[in-house]
Amino acid sequence: MTEIAQPTFVPSVETDRLAVDTLRFLAADMVEAAQSGHPGMPMGAAPMAWTLWSRHLRHDPADPEWADRDRFVLSAGHGCALLYGLLHLFGYDLPVEELRRFRQWGSRTPGHPEFGATPGVECTTGPLGQGLAMAVGMALAERMTAARYPEITGHRTYAIVGDGCLMEGVSHEVASFAGHAELGGLIVLWDDNEITIDGAVERSCSDDQVARFAAYGWHTEVVADGTDVEAIDAALTRAKVDSRPSFLAVRTVIGHGAPGIAGTSDAHGSPLGAERLAQAKEHAGWTLAPFAVPDQVAVTCAVLAAIGGDQHERWLAEFAAFDTVAPERAAEFRRTRARLLPTDLLSALESVAAQAPRATRQSSQACLTAARSTMPELVGGSADLAGSTGTVCGEVVTRDDFTASAVAFGIREFGMAAILNGMSLHGGFRVFGSTFLVFADYLRPALRLSALMGQPVIYLLTHDSIAVGEDGPTHQPVEHIESLRVIPGVQVLRPANDVETALAWELALTRVDGPTALILSRQSLPQLDCAMGAEGARIVGSAGATAGLSPAARALGAPASEPSATARPIEIVSTGSEVALAVATADQLRARGHEVRVVSALDRSLFTADASALTVSIEAGSTAGWAGLVDLAIGIDDFGHSAPGDRVMAEHGFTVAAVLDRIREHLDEPR
Repeated sequence: MTEIAQPTFVPSVETDRLAVDTLRFLAADMVEAAQSGHPGMPMGAAPMAWTLWSRHLRHDPADPEWADRDRFVLSAGHGCALLYGLLHLFGYDLPVEELRRFRQWGSRTPGHPEFGATPGVECTTGPLGQGLAMAVGMALAERMTAARYPEITGHRTYAIVGDGCLMEGVSHEVASFAGHAELGGLIVLWDDNEITIDGAVERSCSDDQVARFAAYGWHTEVVADGTDVEAIDAALTRAKVDSRPSFLAVRTVIGHGAPGIAGTSDAHGSPLGAERLAQAKEHAGWTLAPFAVPDQVAVTCAVLAAIGGDQHERWLAEFAAFDTVAPERAAEFRRTRARLLPTDLLSALESVAAQAPRATRQSSQACLTAARSTMPELVGGSADLAGSTGTVCGEVVTRDDFTASAVAFGIREFGMAAILNGMSLHGGFRVFGSTFLVFADYLRPALRLSALMGQPVIYLLTHDSIAVGEDGPTHQPVEHIESLRVIPGVQVLRPANDVETALAWELALTRVDGPTALILSRQSLPQLDCAMGAEGARIVGSAGATAGLSPAARALGAPASEPSATARPIEIVSTGSEVALAVATADQLRARGHEVRVVSALDRSLFTADASALTVSIEAGSTAGWAGLVDLAIGIDDFGHSAPGDRVMAEHGFTVAAVLDRIREHLDEPR
């Protein structure tokens, strides 16, 4: 589409001054009322925020979900009082009563921006650096959307970052990626106030940030005076016509105007206090009551909001014209924005089945290929492990061609996951990312935000146990599956064969309110017979189980001379690669006269133990989460070793003989 021109309406110098002071004192009033919060950043960054929102940001407060709106991310989320002030001034559904309830239970003004809690907040920020990363993801999604729907796409992504955001390692990962991809629709303003919580930035960091971003391939500029609206406006105007992402360093003073503490860390994270706040207002000539907005500012913001509404109306007319000439593409745009699945997806996934053993990472690759044949919006990639993790999916996005579906994230696990969050938040795509399970530690903070924001990001985590083998304990996950299960809102699925892998993909794609982690094997697994159980777990039969086990795992030991019977049945619950071991063990127990049921707990959260049975779990990972859930937890609570995977598994007790011994010992049976 032809980009909608920015209207020529520009606030007067006096209105700019009043609006900036309004934002400063709304923020200070919020923090003072709550007796908690961060006034310094809003007071210093108010001029750049006002300049952006009054002259460049294209948005419609009456419809925060407008697909082609510009996105604004406050990466320095502790300064959220600034964002809430902007939303209030421009007419979002954030009345003054909510500003007065800043940081209080049930308010729409939480202590850091939370996606879904406040109209107009694009993402949850506060963990420093992740806002910048999600902005990169939004900008990438915009470029990919524009490549697919050029007739109706013309927005940008803006972010304000602080010193802390730039110190965090994830900022390097995503800034490097953005420069490499040449995401020209991304404009980042740096609140360069030279202060962190503990004191001056120079105590811990002497990076030349402008040179750093220039080295990444960004367009860079310096605005020496962060109160100069005209200079900030000019820098933003130049950035908008550059084909590269832009980094604008704006020199500010934290706590601007606060007597005695402006420019110091004392202005960062505490209320100014009634006396100092009164002095700041007096110095600025501010005579209005707390939380008051001058009429001149209110009228100006209403005019600007109406202009945004007009821009939205023009876009709707363009979309209607697009719908007329390309109704199928328009319908696809609406479907993907609504996260509705194509009608033929489930049949495509159900077609994924093999007779021969194979690794569930290979099963997942087949599912991904099948799903992508019906879901063009399914996009993603890996942290440089596409072949190993089963995420090869066609051509790769480049700076010259954003029509592809595969993203080469490079060796940037944290950056990858945070970018995926931004892409998901942007809308129009279902996203996935992959790496080895052991490296989930690198991306965990972003996965936590996926859950907190309710974003349906799919994480494909392979090489899921000590069966990884020769690479040794650095690459052998032990505590990782359990560590993912304890994150609220994360659906953790560990399939045992093709059927369960297809089901796992179905569950992941039909879920729209949170992330899913698929835990996938490196080694081949047998195609066990399965049926759905009452708890949502899968009941597993014995066909082919022993044949799929390694020679070491098949070692049964000497059979009992006489079958042993017990009145109490045995229930063996397992996941993923250990289900075949559970089935083979169950066969031996039945031969000894036991009544045994095997359950494959694809999603352990759905499993409830049979109170009438002796319940045993087998999983090649930490036993911590199984304790209290089962009577006997068989797993590994130590690091692995470097050796062939079969040998490592055997040495750690994952053989039929070893499992039988553990169960019979628990039953106090003779061996």
